[in-house]
Amino acid sequence: MGEYDIIVIGAGHAGCEAGLAAARMGKKTLMLSINLESVAMMACNPSIGGTGKGHLVREIDALGGEMGINTDKTFIQSRMLNMAKGPAVHSLRAQADKNAYHIEMKRTLEKEENLDLKQGEAVDIIIEDGKASGVVLKTGSCYRGGAVIIATGTFLGGRIFIGESSYESGPNGLAPSTELAERLRDYGFPMRRFKTGTPARALSTSLDYERMIPHEGDENIVPFSFMNDDVTREQVMCWLTYTNEETHRVIRENFHRSALFGGQIEGVGPRYCPSIEDKVNRFADKKRHQLFIEPEGLYTDEMYIQGMSSSLPEDVQEKFYKTIEGLENIKIVRPAYAIEYDCIDPLDLKLSLESRRVENLFCAGQFNGSSGYEEAAAQGLMAGINAVRKLDGKESFILDRSEAYIGVLIDDLVTKGTNEPYRIMTSRAEYRLMLRQDNADLRLTEKGWNIGLVKRDRYERFLEKKKMVEKETERLRKKIVKPEEINPILLQNGSSPVSNPASLIDILRRPEISYDCTEPADRERYKLSPHQKTMMEVQIKYEGYIEKQKRQIEKFRRLEDKKLPEDIDYSSIEGLRTEARQKLDKIRPVSLGQASRISGVSPADINVLLIYMEKRRRSGGERG
Repeated sequence: MGEYDIIVIGAGHAGCEAGLAAARMGKKTLMLSINLESVAMMACNPSIGGTGKGHLVREIDALGGEMGINTDKTFIQSRMLNMAKGPAVHSLRAQADKNAYHIEMKRTLEKEENLDLKQGEAVDIIIEDGKASGVVLKTGSCYRGGAVIIATGTFLGGRIFIGESSYESGPNGLAPSTELAERLRDYGFPMRRFKTGTPARALSTSLDYERMIPHEGDENIVPFSFMNDDVTREQVMCWLTYTNEETHRVIRENFHRSALFGGQIEGVGPRYCPSIEDKVNRFADKKRHQLFIEPEGLYTDEMYIQGMSSSLPEDVQEKFYKTIEGLENIKIVRPAYAIEYDCIDPLDLKLSLESRRVENLFCAGQFNGSSGYEEAAAQGLMAGINAVRKLDGKESFILDRSEAYIGVLIDDLVTKGTNEPYRIMTSRAEYRLMLRQDNADLRLTEKGWNIGLVKRDRYERFLEKKKMVEKETERLRKKIVKPEEINPILLQNGSSPVSNPASLIDILRRPEISYDCTEPADRERYKLSPHQKTMMEVQIKYEGYIEKQKRQIEKFRRLEDKKLPEDIDYSSIEGLRTEARQKLDKIRPVSLGQASRISGVSPADINVLLIYMEKRRRSGGERG
């Protein structure tokens, strides 16, 4: 039917980023979706970002991806989370109009010059001489391609569970992909069964907001995309309420009717996003759990009940929802459900997200065992980039753990593996002070430019931002203010006065003093954007901690820079324990650093590898 450079199976958040990256890097790309209504579908919560996840969105944007731009177009409420904590964990979260998000992303795909978006179900992957070379559709149509990216989300082998009822289905009532799942098993891929779920949707007019706590957006909206300095929009209200002991009693009395506890569900669910029956069971001592009531969009009356996914029957759902303050007269328009789906063991992937068993086959998103829109989009972007580079004969584009949350995410999946749907969290990043969301462009935009994904307008904007921040930081170092100029400002902001002239950069190191509040004593400043101000302030206030983390990263890099030969035979290395040999041979780490993070490989095993590599180098088996 057609010839393409790259074929993407799936048009969810992973597929969209993969397809756009491949097309924008010059490859003729085909994107396939079972149903075009599922393009960038927000099947679960109508939001983008959150703790850790907001960092991923900023990194996707800094590299030239689309998620941040699309969110800025379609958000209806925006909040910066964790502001009471340090800047390393500040995380942007935006409530989106989910239908608008889908429409805008679909429009972007349709306008992309090198991209064809088609409705069609892939049922087989053409593999020739150990390489992926095309796909076969359910209609019998065949498309050839140099590389294939699987980004099937929760559609692969999808099965819905609501109480005693279960049936084959993708998310949101769409058709599942069943034949492709079987073909992948036939090819020997190590498949797993995972589970996720989504809460009920309720009619807004049936809820009593007087009995709930209002949850407003931020007055000063911070955009997700570095291409936007300011986004002004009227925001909607979200609401907070709580379960209670009566809610928990109804749920406990019906545990036996839950698909989760009844044994119908085989898949492993996400530990950090459990169903309400799982919460009541696991945290029996807790008297209440919080719920957020969030609008699904501006042109629908549906409200999302965040924090209350369930696989209980519909009659039980209605009963326990009505015990909650503000939900006493709830009208459910879509019941909560659990969904089981097939995914791959990510240990079967390289750091480039290419399959170890089939060349030119790349994998991304929930198919790799992750959860969440943001984790999916980040992997899709990297799979798209690396598929292009593979076809161009270039080395893979890999971000390590010290460079990006994207690096942490992928390294965790392909090096450590996961036994449950993986979710990014700030606690997973060892160098999170360096991996802040405010400096994502400083860390990654140059890299995006070098690989050909970041376009000139973004790159020039980045260079200007960087130059202005550097110039203003240097000016602040030299700018000396007298006590009579600065002390009124210090006292007004609860800071102790100075007795001698001081540089403004020293004044700004005080936690309670912001860059903006010093303006009356400093009228000659450069005009900075909010992005620039934030990044500069953090760098100044946390300079000592940042330098300490840089030294830690240098130590980390020493092991990362020690590359392991591709032809290394771990079974022949004396001193390695049997488990270490097996794990190293399966994962084939590219460096000693990656090897050290493999479960079952001990520090003693790493020392054995160090000695082996030194002997190999001295004997001439490896240069350097």
